[in-house]
Formats: sequence, structure tokens, C-alpha cells
Amino acid sequence: MYEIKFLPAAEKYLKKIKEKQLKTAYLKAIEVIRQNPYAGEMKRGDLAGIYGYDVRYAGVNYEIAYTIYEQNNKLVVVLLAGTRENFYEQLKRYIGTTTPEGK
Repeated sequence: MYEIKFLPAAEKYLKKIKEKQLKTAYLKAIEVIRQNPYAGEMKRGDLAGIYGYDVRYAGVNYEIAYTIYEQNNKLVVVLLAGTRENFYEQLKRYIGTTTPEGK
């Protein structure tokens, strides 16, 4: 099982979710990623090395973006979570300004 760490933007988004069923859908997705981080889809191009995991709830597509670190303690760092609309543009801007160590 992998340890999960959240970067501030992902943590802030998840804390702001008020709808319990949506929060539950995200928590289930995080648990799937914790068990098998390769369940997500590896991105290409500008986002190479980042995985995306789809969360569908009430007809809306949501996304979780994360990276996997296999060395030492098997770590998954959740970079960003949110609705699918403009998600990857937002992710590109975000990763350009942060480090992926979860600090």
C-alpha cells in the first residue's frame, strides 16, 4: 500500500467539498489509488510522468492528478483535484509553480 500526500491545491479542493456523496466518491478513488496507483491513466506530452484518475459523480466528470514515487517508502503525491473542465490547463499552470515533493 502506498502513502498518500496532498499538495495544497488538492487538499484545499477536497476540504471545500460539501456534498457528502461527492466527497465519498473522491475518498473511494483515493483508496483505489492507494492500493494500486497504476490504476490511473499515465499522461503524455507536457504532463508526462503524471497520472490522472477519473471520478464520475452525478453526470459530471472530476479528475485527480498525481505522481508516483517508488523509491524508499512508496509514495503517491496528489497534485490537483477538481472538475474535468479546464483541469489540465490548470494543472499545467500549477505544476509550473510548485515542487512535487508534497511540501
